[in-house]
Amino acid sequence: MAVPPGLPVVIVGGLHADARRAAVARLLADVPGSVVLHHDLATAAAGTVVRTIRDASGILDAGEAPLVNDCACCALREDLVPELERLRDTGGTRLAVVELWDSVEPKAMAEVVTAGGLTVTGVITAVDPALVLPYLGNGDDLADGGLAAAATDQRTVADTFARQLEYAPVLAVADSPEADDEDRELLAQLHPTARQVRIGQDLPPEAAEPSEPSGDGLTVPTPRRRALSPLAQAALAGFDVEAAAAAQHPACALLPAEADAHGVSTLVWSMRRPFHPERLYAALEDLTCAAARSRGRFWLADKPDTLFHWDAAGGALCVESTGPWLASLPDAAWDMVPPVRRAAAALDWHPEHGDRCQHLVFTSPGLDRGGLERLLESCLLTDAEYAAGPDAWQRLPHAFDTLLEV
Repeated sequence: MAVPPGLPVVIVGGLHADARRAAVARLLADVPGSVVLHHDLATAAAGTVVRTIRDASGILDAGEAPLVNDCACCALREDLVPELERLRDTGGTRLAVVELWDSVEPKAMAEVVTAGGLTVTGVITAVDPALVLPYLGNGDDLADGGLAAAATDQRTVADTFARQLEYAPVLAVADSPEADDEDRELLAQLHPTARQVRIGQDLPPEAAEPSEPSGDGLTVPTPRRRALSPLAQAALAGFDVEAAAAAQHPACALLPAEADAHGVSTLVWSMRRPFHPERLYAALEDLTCAAARSRGRFWLADKPDTLFHWDAAGGALCVESTGPWLASLPDAAWDMVPPVRRAAAALDWHPEHGDRCQHLVFTSPGLDRGGLERLLESCLLTDAEYAAGPDAWQRLPHAFDTLLEV
């Protein structure tokens, strides 16, 4: 596989720092002429962000990027594209590897680089399978571990790790001796569409150095461009920023499917009846703690036009409005809706409710599937409540108003 022309940019991130550094080192070793651009946000509290550029031999350049509005991530955004442009214009760089600092999320950086006119050829999150469950279960604020990217950063370890994991189409997986089958199965169920590449995986010998018979019967190597390792191939495979964003939107997200193996289960729960807002609100804590990870979209009876996003990890739940259900829009407004969302809605359109539905996915070791299903069903409108109709539903207690800061 040849390296594409121009300056290919691959983004490598992840809170598992040892795995991330190993993946970056592997890319440097596998792609001659590659360099790594890294912004260290650990010094942000002192007012600066340290930028380094290095290749396989060591540091080539170092400097500081000043904070922008007291935000380290803002400084990274302002400094990243000009540095990549400089590398491109100088020439000689075959691949630019952007190694993100621990808690920086790849989605924002991929969009910044693409908006700057550069080509992102891959987004990779490096993972140690043995650390997936501990990080998903860590509800601590990033600030408590010195990982916040700004003074106003209120993210947790769990939700940050989940987004890093689920956005990347490629997972660079460390060869962790502590990982067992349950760890690997949890990783596979959390992001079943990801391409997993072991960081230490090599090409088979016959792929690395082809040969052909010589005139005297001996076998000699055939000269050709050096083959790339599976990780380098993944870094250069291509990346679609718009498709990646659509895959994270709750209306058309590529959520995991039903699964049950090695002690890990994924429950996909779908219903065509709205939640009673008060009963669902009362059950939030139990539902949030029922699984290591849960996500999806849901429908509240008292807010029939609003699609709500469910996003839980580390014992914490984020609920937010993500705009209207398509069924609530006038026909003239549909042209403004992205085609991928219209297509997703059409696949599961209900003659009465349109795209309104409950679609929640819970993934965890030791998942109590039966108990979880019963709890979810108890939060739906009863037959009598459902029969009362939409006008009556909207008079139900608006239990989520405080949570949503309406």
